[in-house]
Amino acid sequence: MTQFEEKVYKEVKKIPKGKVSTYKIIAIKIGNPKASRAVGNALHKNPNHKMIPCHRVVNRKGECSGSYAFGGKDVQEKLLKKEGIKFKNNRVIGKYLK
Repeated sequence: MTQFEEKVYKEVKKIPKGKVSTYKIIAIKIGNPKASRAVGNALHKNPNHKMIPCHRVVNRKGECSGSYAFGGKDVQEKLLKKEGIKFKNNRVIGKYLK
């Protein structure tokens, strides 16, 4: 695991149930504001999805990832709905961390 991935995973662990963040916000918080895509790549390689809740990270439009690493977009949406996240037109409504 790289230092970058460690930073991403540490930041993603801070996202509480019932909230989401975006790749961009995570990138900014770890000090690499132009690394949104790299954040997505790190999350796709998540070594422990039970400890690192990567399902709580969505794209800038509030959409689930089409390549969610643990079962696809539908699984990610199902996990978020279980935590109280609401969707409209396949996008998260509110509940964003800044």
